[in-house]
Amino acid sequence: MQTPESLPKSITARELQQRLSDGEAIQLVDVREAMELELARLPHEVIHLPLSCSSAWLPTLEQRLERDRPVAVICHAGVRSWQFGCWLMEQQGYGQVWNLLGGIDAWSVQVDPSVPRY
Repeated sequence: MQTPESLPKSITARELQQRLSDGEAIQLVDVREAMELELARLPHEVIHLPLSCSSAWLPTLEQRLERDRPVAVICHAGVRSWQFGCWLMEQQGYGQVWNLLGGIDAWSVQVDPSVPRY
């Protein structure tokens, strides 16, 4: 059963940018496909875990994603990242997970218009 404690918190693009600017050690996880990442990417290092390739990266998730650091999940509009964030918390036991509201599209509109919209 989902409880508020087992659901990702929502974070706006501006809030995420501020936290990154403040030097918070946030792990950015992008669940979009490779072609989407090529179209528009954050100007920060991301851990690319495309949902369609989960069978390839799932066995190494523990090596790729630290449990003791916050995770911000990103997709195009915030839907896939929300689903992944829920899975990460409920099935994998990660604690501090944020979902980027509006995804990379919101980042382009609210924070950095040089990031292409698609």
